[in-house]
Amino acid sequence: MRRFAVILLAPVLVGGLLSGCGGGSSSGTAAPKGLPTVSGHYGDKPKIKVVKGEKPAKKLESTVLTKGKGPKVLKGDLLVADYLGSVYKTGKVFDNSYDRKAPAAFPIGVGKVVTGWDKTLVGVPVGSRVEMVLPPKYGYGAKGNSQAGIKGTDSLVFVVDVIARYGADTAGVAPVPVPNLSKDLPTVTGTWGTEPKITIPKGTTYAKAQPKAIVLAKGAGPAVASGKLVVTQYSAVSWDGTSLGKTWGAGGPQDVPAAIADLLVGTPVGSRVLLELPADKGVDATKKSVAVVIDIIGQNGTAKEESAS
Repeated sequence: MRRFAVILLAPVLVGGLLSGCGGGSSSGTAAPKGLPTVSGHYGDKPKIKVVKGEKPAKKLESTVLTKGKGPKVLKGDLLVADYLGSVYKTGKVFDNSYDRKAPAAFPIGVGKVVTGWDKTLVGVPVGSRVEMVLPPKYGYGAKGNSQAGIKGTDSLVFVVDVIARYGADTAGVAPVPVPNLSKDLPTVTGTWGTEPKITIPKGTTYAKAQPKAIVLAKGAGPAVASGKLVVTQYSAVSWDGTSLGKTWGAGGPQDVPAAIADLLVGTPVGSRVLLELPADKGVDATKKSVAVVIDIIGQNGTAKEESAS
């Protein structure tokens, strides 16, 4: 995958801290030995209280504080969630999504997040609140994470609100093709739910200074709203036809950065969109303009927003 796809379209996994190295209430929920008490309802920023003198278990421990009614999370899904992480011994919160008022998205069960998450969250129903205590081997290992103030001997406590899951086959109802599109556009073929083929016609020039979004087929879902996490499948090529990356057959759906989501605001979920992006030094190694076909398969707000809708 070229640098363009990595920078522009690949997801940021929970601020880098978790990568690689409809709910009910859960107010003051009792937990098994080794698991602190968690106060707050699904969607609320949780408060974690460790029993004085209690030491964390040496093995991975978890409990479902609130059981959701949605589909179960499957291995390889893109999982959308709110979360809070703290150090067991000190109670220091080192990261959370609630203060950012934006959920996070990451592939689950495939080694893209800390091991404790992969082992705990696969099989959990959407809409659940989960608490887990991770010994170092299931967190950041003997090296810890100095950026987050985590030592190699620290056990960690996480509370996770599971908002949504997206599998590689998530597509929904096929959108309606938009008629009378300009003949100067790149040609896009392929049925909804499958990888599109992008062909740049010979002699087609692209000299626009600003990115442009063209709806190729209109979906029937709600319009993409500003500030929402937007989940897509995509394929990108430079203006000379060089492939720059794709999600199809390469890990499945991904969320897109805010700069791309902003271009999609107002477009119905379930749409297929062509993005024309100007050449930008440091974005595309070929320094040519870029064509991206995006299938919008979902959008999500925070756990609190989703549970209230």
